[in-house]
Amino acid sequence: MAAQLVLVRHGESTANRDNEFTGWTDVPLTPKGQQQAHLVGQNLAQHHFIFDDVHTSYLQRAIMTANIILAEMDQSWLPLHKTWRLNERHYGALRGLNKDAARKKYGVEAVALWRRSYTAVPPLLTETTPDRRYPAGIEPQGESLAMASERLLPYWQAVVAPALKAGRNQLIVAHGSTLRALIKYIENISDEDIDGLEIANGDPIFYQVDAQLNYSQRQDIHAITTQQSHHEKESHLGDKHLDTH
Repeated sequence: MAAQLVLVRHGESTANRDNEFTGWTDVPLTPKGQQQAHLVGQNLAQHHFIFDDVHTSYLQRAIMTANIILAEMDQSWLPLHKTWRLNERHYGALRGLNKDAARKKYGVEAVALWRRSYTAVPPLLTETTPDRRYPAGIEPQGESLAMASERLLPYWQAVVAPALKAGRNQLIVAHGSTLRALIKYIENISDEDIDGLEIANGDPIFYQVDAQLNYSQRQDIHAITTQQSHHEKESHLGDKHLDTH
């Protein structure tokens, strides 16, 4: 039995708006980000998605996005599974730093490498601040995308993949880097090619998944909706044209 998998990056956060590295820093959505989440929910409802499980991180920008999406779909009763393994990649000593300021401090090439490379590790924090959400030793001092993938995949393999194999539809609302890592795994994208993958805020991605975990081609649900709206407008204009003759 085929299952549906939808991946959504959270709506715009205050750090996105201010062009700052965020990582595990817990920042809220902006009003624009909330509107993006409403639009995702409306689009998913329009395409009649019905989910069995929803997964998100421990960070409020993803949790808020997930809750808004579910409310728009009249599916707020669904189980919402939260895990630190879906947290954004940890940007270490870069977190909270404006990206333009980081380029001036460290150099354009170094910042580009830390942001886009699969294996490059950003400058590490000297220490982390205890947070009751996380057991001691869980929060890293900084991560490459490869390191984020290593802590993400055990959750995928233990929780999400078995649900998909059982034909259960899954929604994952997470972060740009962790979703890049997940798509890299799903599509077997090379370490070199992953730097070209961008995931926009509030831009839902859809896969059809069979019982052997074979995935359909990645689809952009916003693009599908836009194409349908364009065709409907053309059809409507054609009808009006016919009515005048």
